[in-house]
Amino acid sequence: MNQSRSQSYADAGVDVTAGYEAVRRIKPMVESTYIPGVMGTLGGFGGMFAPDLSGMKRPVLVSGTDGVGTKLKLAFLMDKHDTVGIDCVAMCVNDIICGGAVPLFFLDYIACGKNSPERIAQIVAGITEGCRQAECALVGGETAEMPGFYPPAEYDLAGFAVGLADEEKLIDGKRLAAGDVLIGLASSGVHSNGFSLVRKVFDIEQMDLRAPLDSLDGASLGDTLLAPTKIYVKGVKALLQAGVDVHAVSHITGGGFYENVPRMMTPGLTAQIHLSAFPIPPIFSLIQHKGNIPQRDMYNTFNMGIGMVLAVPASQARQTLDAITQAGETAYQIGGVVQGDAGVELI
Repeated sequence: MNQSRSQSYADAGVDVTAGYEAVRRIKPMVESTYIPGVMGTLGGFGGMFAPDLSGMKRPVLVSGTDGVGTKLKLAFLMDKHDTVGIDCVAMCVNDIICGGAVPLFFLDYIACGKNSPERIAQIVAGITEGCRQAECALVGGETAEMPGFYPPAEYDLAGFAVGLADEEKLIDGKRLAAGDVLIGLASSGVHSNGFSLVRKVFDIEQMDLRAPLDSLDGASLGDTLLAPTKIYVKGVKALLQAGVDVHAVSHITGGGFYENVPRMMTPGLTAQIHLSAFPIPPIFSLIQHKGNIPQRDMYNTFNMGIGMVLAVPASQARQTLDAITQAGETAYQIGGVVQGDAGVELI
């Protein structure tokens, strides 16, 4: 039994016993994410993982870190905390898979004004679900109770993930060529970017977030905006296992198409994307109409229905679409790679 308890610290607003109760609640969830390689269990000072390096010529660690951003404001207003953890994992592992690396493990950081074990358990439930979707382990984390820094009912959430790839199998854009086809993987909605603009457009603190809206096919604005970020790890892994020669990958996050797609291009090549090639989810049309936002700004802020873009040889376009569909994802052929230095063209 842990005998740590400081009344003086509690009087200052930090209840260490609440932290112990939170750990008790989340431990079974954390252990449900364990995969081969995990060493030890929750409670140590450092998460340990022994990767299987067999068959690798030159193992490379690939890492990613991110948070959930102001999407958390929606979680506070809706008092719904069991999905934002998926967002946190997704924002990290989706970046890692862009390089062809398989995520191995994830760690989270939760900073809160008051440690509510029930709320922490809800947050971690989302994190563990995200880790299961990404087929990686949650090997540790930190919960920091910071009274006076955060309001009692609010928190921030961030994390990082580490993945592994053989250097010769990294997806680095070196094989990218004019004539390659662009495949877009459908998003689950706004994901976890652009929420400062979303909050400005809707004035979310003054509206009924639970009311069904015809413009959202009967769904509420709150539930639509809180839809967790799609995790693409299984889909991309399925492509690689099927032998698809993926030349480049871009995760469409903050900055939309105009910022993220050029990051996967090489000098002298441009991604040409056909806007008519994929449907735009109703939430983006509602945001644009409500905020009177120019089209270019929409595509420079949001994913607009495409959460990840892959470049593959034209000869493998059909194989790519079939493999990604069999993996449970929705995909579209949205354009191609052409010569030029524009980075990306939306036509």
